[in-house]
Amino acid sequence: MDAAQSAHLARVRHLREAFASANEQLVGRLRAASDEQAHRQAGAAWSAAQVGWHVAAVNTRFAALIAGDVPAVKPLPEDFAERPWPEIAAGLPEKLTASPAAMPPEKVTRQDAIALLEASAVKMARAFDTLTPERGARTGVSNPLVGTISLYQVGEWAASHVRRHDAQVERALDAATLPL
Repeated sequence: MDAAQSAHLARVRHLREAFASANEQLVGRLRAASDEQAHRQAGAAWSAAQVGWHVAAVNTRFAALIAGDVPAVKPLPEDFAERPWPEIAAGLPEKLTASPAAMPPEKVTRQDAIALLEASAVKMARAFDTLTPERGARTGVSNPLVGTISLYQVGEWAASHVRRHDAQVERALDAATLPL
C-alpha cells in the first residue's frame, strides 16, 4: 500500500469514528430520556426529538454528498487548498436557520428520532465506504456557510453538526426536567 492510500484510509477511519461517536452519543442521550422530556418544547425551540429528526435529515444529506448521489458535488479548482476544519467551524454563526428540507415536523416521537438517526448512521457508513482518495480530495461542494470544501471536509462537517446538536439536545433535556 502506498503512502497516499494509507493516508486516505487513516482519514476515512478518523471521519467514520468521529461521526459514529457523535451520533451514538446523541442516540444514547435520546434513549436515556423519557418520552415526556424528549417531546417537550420550550417556546419556539425544537424539542429534543425534533432536533434528532433534524440531525438525521442532515446526516442523510451529508451521506448523499459523500457518496456522490447528488449533483451538488463538483470537481474542486486545481488550486484548491483545504482550510483546517476548526478554522471553518469557528466562523459558523451560533444560531442558524435550517433549510426547509431539514425542518422537523411539529410532532416527532423520541423513537422515530432514534430510528432515523440510526438509519442515517448506516447511510453515512456506506458513504464513507465509497469514498476514494481522488473523490475525497478533488471533489467537493460550495456552501455559503463554509465556503468550498472537499468531500473529506463534508465528513468533518457532518460530525461537527451532530456534536453541535447533541449539545442542543442536552440543553433541551435539562430544561425539560424543570417543572412547568
